[in-house]
Amino acid sequence: MLTKETINLINQSREKQHLQEFESLAEKLTQEGIDVKTLLGQLEKFQIAVPSWALGAGGTRFGRFAYGGAPRTLLEKIEDVGLLHALTKNSNAISLHIPWDIPKDFQEIKEAAIAQQLSFDAVNSNTFQDQVNQKHSYKYGSLSHADKAVREQAIAHNKEVIQIGESLGSKSITVWLADGSNFPGQNNFQKALQRTQDSLQEITKSMPKDWRLFIEYKPYEPHFYSTVIQDWGTSFLLANACGPQAFTLVDLGHHLPNTNIEQIVATLLMQGKLGGFHFNDSRYGDDDLTVGSIQPYKLFLIFNELVYGMATNKNNPPLAWMIDASHNTKDPLEDLLQSIDAILESFAKALLVDQKALHQAQQYSDVVMCQELLQNAFKTDVRPLIREMRLRKGGALETLQVYRETKQRQIRIQQRGADALSSGL
Repeated sequence: MLTKETINLINQSREKQHLQEFESLAEKLTQEGIDVKTLLGQLEKFQIAVPSWALGAGGTRFGRFAYGGAPRTLLEKIEDVGLLHALTKNSNAISLHIPWDIPKDFQEIKEAAIAQQLSFDAVNSNTFQDQVNQKHSYKYGSLSHADKAVREQAIAHNKEVIQIGESLGSKSITVWLADGSNFPGQNNFQKALQRTQDSLQEITKSMPKDWRLFIEYKPYEPHFYSTVIQDWGTSFLLANACGPQAFTLVDLGHHLPNTNIEQIVATLLMQGKLGGFHFNDSRYGDDDLTVGSIQPYKLFLIFNELVYGMATNKNNPPLAWMIDASHNTKDPLEDLLQSIDAILESFAKALLVDQKALHQAQQYSDVVMCQELLQNAFKTDVRPLIREMRLRKGGALETLQVYRETKQRQIRIQQRGADALSSGL
């Protein structure tokens, strides 16, 4: 739907101004002792997976509102992620949610992904909803359920998801468990946790040796009195119990207000148990808003810990990055473009932090200098770096501008219809 020639043509109208901005920033950074070439290489390698469910109209428990041109099939979702990658050059993977996106023809789906230069990131299981013709309900839990038959059904589903992922070339599965209770006395906390651990251990045993299990956590919702995997500590406990293939996954919206997420990141990295991230932003809870739209400094501080931790904690495997946002007031593709930019900007700014100088200031308890070093990096406009990286790779200097000028949403409405609906929440 969008050719490289079209992107290059639109880039030309902005290229002269961009080069002036980039050369000015590059000169400044070089004077500060930063290797710009290395920095561009780090940005180029940073790839963010796009979930299949984020391409359709998001919603709340009150409803969903169509915006037109939503991808109706998995092939159309792959097309949309391909568009994002063509524009950004930083979104080369798609993450599937099963059973929302079970391929009917695996070879066709794999070929479609290859044509868009995409691979398949983590597959995601779903035991927080009852599916059509499902024998046992998850109303009162799944992997933690008191009834063994329900647990076995949920375990079997996760095993099936792993098999689907294997067929597509994925190497990981993410488990988000909605199990919990709304009222005191409804569950025995210890038994529910033990049953969950036993279930996850069985799932882990069924994984190929080169796979990883990512265990998500969330303090509340859909249950409000208790959640079985309610925080990073419980996820960490379960990951340890499941062995070296299991890791904690951090979703930025899955924390109580004012939680120090960067400290959680540091601890998990130190323990070699941080598996990856789901990026979004929030004001109150799991709002699933555009990344960096509410708390950009917090995102930067998290990336500062990530940059330090990835360089320092070699026992932690490479991290998996994914956007997990879903709301109903923006064109999802525009939202994802904004989110990708926000992630890259925070990453680039964190790379600018002089870790050696920061460590020295920390050693001497120079609190003022610690703040200066962080805020100087945060206040640097790194957008010319990201544009230059994309220009060199054949992407768009201004992704949103190209998306709108080439009328990508209108094209999708014409092809898919104004009332098209996509699978997901």
